[in-house]
Amino acid sequence: ETTELGNKKELKSMPFITYLSGLLTAQMLSDDHLISGVEIHCEEKGRCPSTCHLCRRPGKEQLSPTPVLLEINRVVPLYALIQDNDTREAFKGALMSSYWCSGKGDVIEDWCRCDLNAFDENGLPNCSPLPPPVLRLSPSVEPSSTVVSLEWLDVQPAIGTKVSDYVLQHKKVDEYTDTDLYTGESLSFADDLLSGLATSCVAAGRSHGDVPETSLYSVIFKCLEPDGLYKFTLYAVDTRGRHSELSTVTLRTACPLVDDSKAEEIADKIYNLYNGYTSGKEQQTAYNTLMEVSASMLFRVQHHYNSHYEKFGDFVWRSEDELGPRKAHLILRRLEKVSSHCSTLLRSAYIQSRTETMPYLFCRSEEVRPPGVVWYSILKDTKVTCEEKMVSMLRNTYGESKGR
Repeated sequence: ETTELGNKKELKSMPFITYLSGLLTAQMLSDDHLISGVEIHCEEKGRCPSTCHLCRRPGKEQLSPTPVLLEINRVVPLYALIQDNDTREAFKGALMSSYWCSGKGDVIEDWCRCDLNAFDENGLPNCSPLPPPVLRLSPSVEPSSTVVSLEWLDVQPAIGTKVSDYVLQHKKVDEYTDTDLYTGESLSFADDLLSGLATSCVAAGRSHGDVPETSLYSVIFKCLEPDGLYKFTLYAVDTRGRHSELSTVTLRTACPLVDDSKAEEIADKIYNLYNGYTSGKEQQTAYNTLMEVSASMLFRVQHHYNSHYEKFGDFVWRSEDELGPRKAHLILRRLEKVSSHCSTLLRSAYIQSRTETMPYLFCRSEEVRPPGVVWYSILKDTKVTCEEKMVSMLRNTYGESKGR
């Protein structure tokens, strides 16, 4: 307030609490006019600093009022604090656009309408980002020598981009393969797996767990090679044809199954063939027997032979002596196919085999997509039926003593 004194204007000040009291008295500030979710308080906080000359008055040395103007007493959207309807709607639209459409488009129902400048180098609208899925091993299905189950959570947001498909690629990696040039086999989750067009070795499914089936996707591989290094990559595709970034999982399957009692029998047979005078027929029988078994089985035969009969000459020396260098080399070079990890396990004192059965839900789509047509429907809206089946998984257990 100002008061005029002749040609001068003098500023008249009053405490804030007095100002509020005056408004209440004049009924200019009532409960009906207060903004929703906001209360106004005035509290005594702090002390007057000793350097302030205005405080050097009787009764003013100790406390100085510090008003607290705003205090949110319940959770409300920020735009609800604005009373003007047009301003509130503009503020709401800006917040929605910032959260769902990267601030480069408008939220229309549950999708983003991109601005004219929100397009990528391919001419596709990019105001609504397509988050990459995170591929992982299914925690309820332990990988075996031939079976691996992978899963990922749906990345489609409530508002914005719509996921049409997930594309899963897998390949076996070895020292002879250029992993950058060789892409491996590519499978469409919607077109190949859910439609049932995939082979019996790969199927869409869902492992048992607490995650709702609508937000979890899963694929099970049942025909992988034992002791093989595999690389799996996954990316999402939206209804506009955009691809997300890749998510990658690299793993080595478990060691090949070995019948340990059978390997011990073969070791005894080879010793009997090598023992004493070896005829040409016995040499050929030993050669055929050792070439017919798998590389991991051959490694285990060598282990048993040396454990029982090394005093008569180890397996390598006896094979070269009885079969000749050429045939012995053809047999022994197969041992190089066994990885260092598996060769360590195959030296265990005892190996036992067991069979596990895991419950798994195999899922198929109820909808038929037209062949030869680019079909960008929303994957989450696809009707899917699942059937529970049991997956058998054979495993070896390794140890230094016989189990029960």
